[in-house]
Amino acid sequence: MILGDDEISLTDLASRADLAYPTAHREVARLLDAGILAERLVGRTRMLRASDSSPLVPPLREILLIATGPVALLAEEFARIDGIEAAFLYGSFAARMRGVAGAAPNDIDVMVIGAPDPESVYRACDRAEEFVHRPVNATILTPDEARGDSGFLDQVRSSPTVPIIGGEQWP
Repeated sequence: MILGDDEISLTDLASRADLAYPTAHREVARLLDAGILAERLVGRTRMLRASDSSPLVPPLREILLIATGPVALLAEEFARIDGIEAAFLYGSFAARMRGVAGAAPNDIDVMVIGAPDPESVYRACDRAEEFVHRPVNATILTPDEARGDSGFLDQVRSSPTVPIIGGEQWP
């Protein structure tokens, strides 16, 4: 909810966070009082989202993206997979992380360079997807393929990326 522009009901939030409803209710009340969250009622359901008017939301998003976002999750997952030489985010999610204005991304694109077991990479992305609540799409290239020429690779090279493994390595 803080990481994106989506809304969530208080009941769903309590369930996702594995909290008792009264605990979630109390903590949400604090965030509403601080102006970090905004709410709207749909019937008797309280729909919550990050407040567009709070100056605290952008730095909180940045902290959450670094601490618990896809980069941290994927780095942990990919560290267990042999054959990955480099991995990075690209596309709209990477652009938003790098401060490029635009619509909230619907998915997360990750490039994996090396010769890992593809199924291990896809399973790692599926596990990360469970936490970030967005599809995580992996593209796997060998180092030779990554050095190749194509419209797709030219677009990726000219756009913002966020390293996961291998620092700023990108052929």
